[in-house]
Amino acid sequence: MSIRESANKAFMSAKSDIVFKLLFGNELNKDLLIKFLTAVLQLPLNEYADIKITDPQAKRKYKGDKLAILDVKVTTATGKIINIEIQVHVTPEMRERILFYNAKIMTEQLGSGDDYDLIKKTVNIVITGETFIHEHKRYHDKFTLYSPQTDTEFTDIVEIHTLELSKLPKVSDGTELCNWLEFINAESEEELKMFAQKNPQMKAPVEKLLEINQDSNARALFDAREKQRRDNMALQRRARNEGRLEGRQEGRQEGRQEGRREEKVNAAKKMLNKSMMPEDIADITGLTIEYVKELM
Repeated sequence: MSIRESANKAFMSAKSDIVFKLLFGNELNKDLLIKFLTAVLQLPLNEYADIKITDPQAKRKYKGDKLAILDVKVTTATGKIINIEIQVHVTPEMRERILFYNAKIMTEQLGSGDDYDLIKKTVNIVITGETFIHEHKRYHDKFTLYSPQTDTEFTDIVEIHTLELSKLPKVSDGTELCNWLEFINAESEEELKMFAQKNPQMKAPVEKLLEINQDSNARALFDAREKQRRDNMALQRRARNEGRLEGRQEGRQEGRQEGRREEKVNAAKKMLNKSMMPEDIADITGLTIEYVKELM
């Protein structure tokens, strides 16, 4: 995440998952959440009459099952489940992870003996800072289970929306969705205030984000996440340097190599305890994704 300094404090952008959760995952800000969802989705307005912000941690079905932690999870009036996730950086296995999260959300709806017709529609909204879908230049896309050969939709029970901040036009297209994404994409207090002047209808979310920036508890959470991010980058650099060193010193003391591997394993275990994704851990430590999954 790009960060600019203001009054010796880093601006806490809505692109930070911590800030995003404080902004849209708070019951007190439910009106902002509803306005954002109506800008993205084409659901009947009565769906938002009684929405619930629920536990963002998808339940494990069995011991050792992989944990799925979402950014904001919402249940609508008729039981539809909406998962909102923000990821500044796009990872190689991101599409597979989205499908995995969706599968977790669907399967946790059923208990033993329940009929499949009890499964409610799941909607995934994925916001990325980097380009995610390279096949076109639209900043908003919608995916369903669909046959292009016969122009037939298999089912509408699964819906995935991608919102790519990197594709936003230099001049706003004037839509509510574009306004919301420009708001999320703001990287400084000055930029945010200028945005509010041009878009007075966005005054409420701007004021709430500025309020979060002044909150000491929010600042502590943000700083902790930034420290984790910097530590992860340091681990990644160290792992890469060790990888190059291992290449140059191939055949040398096996004990030293084992020691380095043990250090990576210990680091991977600590990151698993913090609920980091196995794919990210593998990228940082240099361990294989299969080995990291075994550690789980």
